[in-house]
Amino acid sequence: MATRIDTVDARERLKPRDEPYWTRAAAGCHLGFRKMTSSSVGAWIAKYRGDDGARRTKSFGEFENLPKSQRFDAAMNAADAWFEHLGKGGSSEAVTVEMACARYVRHLRETKPSKPLTAYARARRRTTDTMTVPAADDAEKRFKSYVLDQPRFAATELAKLTPTMIGDWRARLRNRATRSGGNRGEKRTGSSLNRDMTPFRAALNLAYDEQLVTSDFAWRGKLRPIKDADRQRELYIDKDQRRALIGNAPQPLSSFLHGLSLLPLRPGALAALTVANFDRQRGLLVVGKDKNGKERTLKLPASAIEFFSEVAADKVPAAPLFQRPEGIAWNKDSWKGPIREAVARAKLPADTTAYTLRHSTISDLVHGGLDLLTVAQISGTSVRMIEKHYGHLRGDLAAEALARLAL
Repeated sequence: MATRIDTVDARERLKPRDEPYWTRAAAGCHLGFRKMTSSSVGAWIAKYRGDDGARRTKSFGEFENLPKSQRFDAAMNAADAWFEHLGKGGSSEAVTVEMACARYVRHLRETKPSKPLTAYARARRRTTDTMTVPAADDAEKRFKSYVLDQPRFAATELAKLTPTMIGDWRARLRNRATRSGGNRGEKRTGSSLNRDMTPFRAALNLAYDEQLVTSDFAWRGKLRPIKDADRQRELYIDKDQRRALIGNAPQPLSSFLHGLSLLPLRPGALAALTVANFDRQRGLLVVGKDKNGKERTLKLPASAIEFFSEVAADKVPAAPLFQRPEGIAWNKDSWKGPIREAVARAKLPADTTAYTLRHSTISDLVHGGLDLLTVAQISGTSVRMIEKHYGHLRGDLAAEALARLAL
């Protein structure tokens, strides 16, 4: 028999018992209130009977964070969302944070098949294996380090996550010291936090897309990436400053920095090049799978051909084109510290990084009048991104062109 549970007075008059007091929400759908003792707050539960006759129940907790007068409406809204979710074929499985992370790793392994590792990646991972699944491996590693290391949080059902819980997780991650690289022991930068949050946000979103949870409200706002986290990349250093940086860096780092000053490549893409990527006879450089996932071939000017010929001299085709003293490829963990020292000796802005050279060379190409499509193709990015970050540099060129129209 239905009992009123929609008002505070009605609920306080209820006698404690194990069986919930139920009220009908719709055909086959009921919301219940369970009061075990006279002093308890009381918990809310829903039950659903589908067309197949199967019955399912779900607990929503006490809603203790809300005023007593608002708890019935909150519980009914949560129950309605669950009823709709089940009515559309959604899962009634209680999926935890840990389970959502595992499902996402499996999803990556199924949708992103194994692909060859670059020489740079093999050197960094200290492996001779040529096949791996970088995205799945990377996500799994981050989950183990930043999500599953908190057992209570990992065991939480997605349906019971709150913005406060996600916000606390994010705050803990932000204040955690980095474990490797040039910033080892320091608080995470905004860009590092964004990278660490990305797979977790994707795992939760996948669970929501697959109807394993009725709402993404808990994390929708709390896991938004930090805007302008990579603002340091907007730093521009001119040619004289680049020469000073190269001159204050020891070999073979100076050659690596010289290469970044000649071509608008991402540091990782330059580090991944092998001697076989350089065709001296035709003056071509084949840039392998870069961040954009596409291989591209660059026609080099005479000065660059001469430089790359010197770098490639006496090296076998499979060897990294730019090598560390140990004979292996550079990576961000190995170049960060030495570049920081060279920056200090050259008396350049302290936030100068390897990526600063890419930004500076792209800036020179755009300001020099090269069309944005060609700049994008050389740089391995989209015209939209070039316009977004460098379009303002066309202003002076436009002004000069308009000036030539004067009668």
